[in-house]
Amino acid sequence: ATVLERVNKDDEFDDSFLKSCVEYGFLQKMSSKQYAWSHDQIQQAAYDLIPLSSRESFHLLIGSRLFISTPPSEMQHMIFFIVDNMNRGSKLIDDPNQRNEVAQLNLEAGEKALSTSAFHSASKYILTGLSFLSPESWDIQYNLTMRLYDAASEVLFVTGDFSRLSVLIDEPLMYARSFEDKLNIQNNLVRSLAASSKFEEGIAKCVSILYQLGEVIPLDITADFYAGEVASVKELLRGKSRHELLSLPMMTNTQKLAAMQFMNHALTMTFIAKPHLNPIIVLRMVKVSIEHGICNISTLAFAGYGAMMVSEPSCDVEAGHSMGRVATEIMKRLCAVEMTARLYATVYGMINIWKEPWQAGQNKHLEAYESGATTGDMEFATTNLYQYASTAIYGCGENLESLSQNIESYTKRAFQCNQRASWISFVILHQFTLDLMGIKQNSFLPYSQGMTEESCFTRCHSNNEISVCRLICCKKKYVAFLTGDLDVAAKMYELCQDFPVVFTGRLVNTIISVFIDGLIGLYFARKHRDDEVKWTNMGLEAIQSFRQWVKSSEWNFSNKLYLLEAEFYFLRGDDERAIHSYHAAIKVAREHRFVHEEGLAEEKAATYFLHKNRHDDAMRHFINSKKCYERWGAHTIVQRIDKAIAILLPLCTGRR
Repeated sequence: ATVLERVNKDDEFDDSFLKSCVEYGFLQKMSSKQYAWSHDQIQQAAYDLIPLSSRESFHLLIGSRLFISTPPSEMQHMIFFIVDNMNRGSKLIDDPNQRNEVAQLNLEAGEKALSTSAFHSASKYILTGLSFLSPESWDIQYNLTMRLYDAASEVLFVTGDFSRLSVLIDEPLMYARSFEDKLNIQNNLVRSLAASSKFEEGIAKCVSILYQLGEVIPLDITADFYAGEVASVKELLRGKSRHELLSLPMMTNTQKLAAMQFMNHALTMTFIAKPHLNPIIVLRMVKVSIEHGICNISTLAFAGYGAMMVSEPSCDVEAGHSMGRVATEIMKRLCAVEMTARLYATVYGMINIWKEPWQAGQNKHLEAYESGATTGDMEFATTNLYQYASTAIYGCGENLESLSQNIESYTKRAFQCNQRASWISFVILHQFTLDLMGIKQNSFLPYSQGMTEESCFTRCHSNNEISVCRLICCKKKYVAFLTGDLDVAAKMYELCQDFPVVFTGRLVNTIISVFIDGLIGLYFARKHRDDEVKWTNMGLEAIQSFRQWVKSSEWNFSNKLYLLEAEFYFLRGDDERAIHSYHAAIKVAREHRFVHEEGLAEEKAATYFLHKNRHDDAMRHFINSKKCYERWGAHTIVQRIDKAIAILLPLCTGRR
């Protein structure tokens, strides 16, 4: 209708012609100057009347007429009509000036598509725009050429076309006139390296660029250097109120703005592959934000610092939680909606988990996924989906069957977006659900032919993907523990020590890992072997940790502390305290809706009473444990409990 209106303004068709088209039912009159085809088939039939040999010139004519007649005030509204028609006649455009003009129009159409999150459409326009450029464009149309390559690198990253991106960037990196002109291209290159799990290369690239931007980040971090960075940031923050932080001026130094962008990307890669470097990046981002003013990425800097504060060794939950609120308010002040996914992954995935019920933050991760998908931040969109799924399994004990289906869907999304680290993490979670549900299936198979959990571990180990290796070890440890293979669980515990948790934040699954470690330690301590002291200390360390953590969140940690203490009292032979603590662990887990840990507490109580030859009490707790595991959907554990019940049944009197 809009195109017909525009053509009618140019008197291409007189009113009598349009009137007859309406009378014959070909067109519908929408208003005094607007018409639309009565049906798509009529439009197609009319189009088919144009000879194939004339269609390209016909489209070029329409596009050119529309372009000439459209005033600047209406160009944004008409841009797609104009460009689509011109592109279909692109082979007929020979004049260099006209080709540059159409390249410019494709850039404008691509930028408009980007602004509406139509990433694949944006890619089509921008890459078509590049095709109109000549080899001389770097000399005679430098700004247009640079803008098109910048935009192309952006859309190829967002759409996950990393192989094409790696080829495309060679030309602008060669012909760009300054280091600053290369930064956008380098930025998208680094993002693609991170998404492809090429972390060592990505980190090295970031460190090199940061050096040129005046931020020296050493790869080998000494204790003295780390202490100096911490002290420097603490001094900068000393005496600054929340209001003063929120009132910091805007960052205007272009080099520092660029440095923040590359530190932003380095943050994720170092978390996975170089955990000793990760806190240095966080501290430097905070330092730059305080000394040079805040920018959108400062939200992540302060959130990351908050995650450091709630983690060991300081464990200052209140201060960290307060810093997380500062980060959130800065994002709101700056209207930095594109930072939502990154901020929520840190605030709701690493900070608030120490204070607020784990169930309460889950919807925020889903919101962050939607936001990240809309703004093109698929790296952190999928990261939030992972945090949601991981917390649902390890932390909340949601039904495994429904979670397994959701995780399979999440894996496909991450795989389609070429987010390798995310889809591998999802596959590991999916395998976890399958193992507990008793389904013999290799979750890696649909995504990587021939890959297994073991081969994935080997590959990630050689690639120094520390967080993925730790994820596999923790998953295998948890499954072995729950299925009763404590020797394998102990081996996995030892292997986990090779992949330490970073200082800049724990996720829920790493907190649960400490809980399981404590239970493993107290189990083996009861064997009273030569290494009893080692295992006892392992249990006591877990108890000490949870006694610290429960001060900030009884909801999340009290049932776990009760169960650890029950197992310790069992070890020490303190029956009265052991029974009280088992019952407390069961009661609190039920009240706080941790059905998987309610089942575990019931099972551990049953084992205790079995050891004390109180067979009826043991049977009661085994039956309750089975019911919990059934609700969780952990059929592998249910089968093991059934076997214990069958063995115990002849010993029971039936009295309660």
